[in-house]
Amino acid sequence: MIGETTSLPALPDARAEWKNYFAFVKRPALPERAAPIGAPGLRALGRMLVLDLAIMLVLVSAALAALVVGVDLPETALAGLDINLQLALMVVVVAPLAEETIFRGWLSGRPGHVLALLALLMAGTTAAVLAESAVGHQAASSVALAFAGGIVLGAIALFAFRRHNAIGWFRAIFPLLFWLSAMGFASIHLLNYEEGSLAILLPLVLPQFVLGTILAYLRVNYGLWSCILLHAAHNGLILGIVALAAGFEA
Repeated sequence: MIGETTSLPALPDARAEWKNYFAFVKRPALPERAAPIGAPGLRALGRMLVLDLAIMLVLVSAALAALVVGVDLPETALAGLDINLQLALMVVVVAPLAEETIFRGWLSGRPGHVLALLALLMAGTTAAVLAESAVGHQAASSVALAFAGGIVLGAIALFAFRRHNAIGWFRAIFPLLFWLSAMGFASIHLLNYEEGSLAILLPLVLPQFVLGTILAYLRVNYGLWSCILLHAAHNGLILGIVALAAGFEA
């Protein structure tokens, strides 16, 4: 099934799902379309969440072992922050929606999805320029208008190309795009650290790199909704652990 260009058939159990994921990572291949929203996608989401948590447990254990032997690891941006509703919404809702759109929304290779992302990126660039050149309410209005225009153009692209499958050249270079997506997703999380050498920080974003491959697998095989939900669940569990740890320290 990996290497085919049709959508992924329903897999019978978690073992088959994980085997398919590892085959996908070994030889990334892009199907024509993701499976439609339904029970197979929900089951895959649950299976991949279990795998994600198992891998994260191994990586966190390695980090704890490093601390035990005296390695000084830098703190993340979450350290010292008050866990409140606003932070929870940012981490569990806003971040998954934004990051999945930017890093994996276009991984389908379908022209509507690629053009929609380009429209949003252009809107973001325009908004940044307008924010620099205007002040006060004028700046806010200009930024809002730029983003609204990007959303409208993106929606038009999605509708106009809704029946198109993945672009041929995109499928040909999909393995490269898959790895660039995972590396870009991991790299952006370097911003979670205010200090530390690259030699220390790169291993610390390995969890995000692995998560990026899992999310990409879900995205191209089951749809954008599935990787958004798994990303939200992952972030929610991490935030919950941080909140519990802070409660014990208090």
